[in-house]
Amino acid sequence: MTSIDKAKILILATDGYERSELRVPLDELRKRGAEVKIASIKAGKIKSWDKADWGDSIDADLAANDVVIGDFDALVLPGGQINPDKLRADESAMRVVREFTKSGKVVAAICHAPWLLIEAGAVKDRRVTSFGSIRTDVKNAGGRWLDEQVVVDHGIITSRSPDDLDAFVNKIVEEIEEGAHPRRAA
Repeated sequence: MTSIDKAKILILATDGYERSELRVPLDELRKRGAEVKIASIKAGKIKSWDKADWGDSIDADLAANDVVIGDFDALVLPGGQINPDKLRADESAMRVVREFTKSGKVVAAICHAPWLLIEAGAVKDRRVTSFGSIRTDVKNAGGRWLDEQVVVDHGIITSRSPDDLDAFVNKIVEEIEEGAHPRRAA
């Protein structure tokens, strides 16, 4: 069990992340005392997508290639359409997602980010939610899609959209404080 004020959390993102889905967890988790780092598939700044156009940028703290899973208690995957589509095509990003899902540590994906869980083979026979437009993708990967604000299955947290961010962040805190979640293979 890890108190949130002692937790080390990794956010994995690249250009095209939905601004609120990175910024709200980043800010809220830091306010609660967590150490939060951002990893990306490229060095330097990554640019957000903010509703209907490009938004601001944020610095990545480390490259996905350099992520050591043992250094973190949880992984947060922001959505948007562009971000998870780019990440699921990158082997360094997918290594991070696969290792976290196998580790039993908390993994939290919102909006279109469950595409990364699908690519990692982590949704089969699990309860999952997502942005409605990828519901069929979740079902085709063997997931049991639910239309709920936040869904948790053995420490894998999923949410639908920016409208669900408060519930998403609160569930991240709760699951981190519960500790590792043994998982059967998906």
